[in-house]
Amino acid sequence: MVYTRVMISYQVYKVLHLAGVFMVVMSLGAMVLHAVNGGGKNHPFRKQMASTHGLGLLLSLVAGFGLLARLGFVHNQWPPGWALTKMGIWIVFGGLSSVLLRKPKLAKPLWLGIIVLFTSAAYLANYKPF
Repeated sequence: MVYTRVMISYQVYKVLHLAGVFMVVMSLGAMVLHAVNGGGKNHPFRKQMASTHGLGLLLSLVAGFGLLARLGFVHNQWPPGWALTKMGIWIVFGGLSSVLLRKPKLAKPLWLGIIVLFTSAAYLANYKPF
């Protein structure tokens, strides 16, 4: 029996990564809007927002590592600084949903923070400065 390995292309990984990032930013935007409007923890759409956030984080992480592999970084090699910084931003994005739920008064400043973090991650991915 002959096994052939199917390689996923760079473009497919990129589309999956961007879809995951879109899901994360969209769900965080919905959570900010919910918190700014005085919404509580017992909202009927809360599970969908959390599911979208979690699935987006997973998709962006897996596809991000796929992109690193397509760029030539192997599993026994330390990732470059820009990729480590993006992983740090990913961790912050992961924790923001809990912060928004527990501290809704921080929603307005976090709105700008989410935009800055997203823009920083996009800059790092495109220019790979370090």
